[in-house]
Amino acid sequence: MARIVRLADARTLPFWQRPTTLLFLMAAAMPIAFSTWLALLNNFVIEIADFDGSDIGLLHTVREIPGFLAVGVIAILLFMREQVLGLVSLILLGVATALTAQFPQMGGILALTMLSSIGFHYYETVNQSLQLQWLPKDRAPQMLGWLLAAGSVSTFLVYFVIMMLWEPLGLTYNLVYMVGGLITAAVAVFAMLAYPQFEAPYPQLKKMILRRRYWLYYALQFMSGARRQIFVVFAGFMMVERFGFDVHELTALYLINLVINIIAAPLLGRVVQRFGERNALGFEYVGLIVVFLAYGGVYYMGWGLMVAAILYVLDHIFFGLALALKTYFQKIADPGDIAPTAAVAFTINHIAAVFLPVLLGFLWLISPATVFFLAAGMAGISLILALLIPRHPEPGHETIFAHTAPAPAE
Repeated sequence: MARIVRLADARTLPFWQRPTTLLFLMAAAMPIAFSTWLALLNNFVIEIADFDGSDIGLLHTVREIPGFLAVGVIAILLFMREQVLGLVSLILLGVATALTAQFPQMGGILALTMLSSIGFHYYETVNQSLQLQWLPKDRAPQMLGWLLAAGSVSTFLVYFVIMMLWEPLGLTYNLVYMVGGLITAAVAVFAMLAYPQFEAPYPQLKKMILRRRYWLYYALQFMSGARRQIFVVFAGFMMVERFGFDVHELTALYLINLVINIIAAPLLGRVVQRFGERNALGFEYVGLIVVFLAYGGVYYMGWGLMVAAILYVLDHIFFGLALALKTYFQKIADPGDIAPTAAVAFTINHIAAVFLPVLLGFLWLISPATVFFLAAGMAGISLILALLIPRHPEPGHETIFAHTAPAPAE
């Protein structure tokens, strides 16, 4: 029978068995499989499966369906603890990634993408909930920055190995997918066996909730998901389709990006802690407007490879400030709302993701620049919404229009 340890008592455990250490272990394990899948994806589907823009749009639409269904996590939590579900999801992600190259046709790629995506999105939903429950509010921004950096270090190692060994050792898609996926699965199995199950002080509601006072958080999540899809689907695809990047060249770009993010992520956490969520998100969205407009310029104005590469790195840095959205919700949420709202927010975040990639995939065939101009417009809407966040958000003061007394502590 699993050992259950209250969060308040976890400080008596050895350092390596504490909740924060487990969060770091999971943060490092997930990118090994996901980054392996992502690093090879564009070359794999173009070289092996002969994908075009509409095909890659369809694949990412399929990939985002489990994110849209993340609200199903609430039903699973009726009979499975969040921590266990997170680790089971990591195992599914790892195994599905390991099998990716075994099925190089459209049907097989879509099926394994769906399975790995279930693992990824259910893990991310639970992981966000655990972070907000386990991390103290006064340290959450900086700790989230360090967790982001840990994931970047893990991703860096994956990309570095691929870049250095892909050509010298003649690595194959099958071998790399197999190794990356199985490492993630193995780490998750270890964590399941080596760690007790931690119990947070506030029981989580196990039903779907939509609270009117969280409306701004929901709106920001929706816009974040729509905007993010354009980058995830088309930025890397552009580097391969327009500039002819090989696997090791695209991976080298990822490495440069990751080195910068390893340094920047903890600093971004301190920025959020120092200047607040409204200012941090506002700065992010202004930066993204400029980046997406410039992406469009790569096609419309014919700007070259160096400009595109710089924009790719800047894009990632600005997206790192999205941790401010997590801490904004942590400050305004009732303690028992965190798990169900994480699931609902993930579903809201993926509403646009279900149809946007495939629709924009067809638009991409006509005008790639227009796809990025639409993303700039979405960032502009996000900026307007971010300005509605108060300087010091709390229950009862969720937006600049809300001036009711804070809700009593539960």
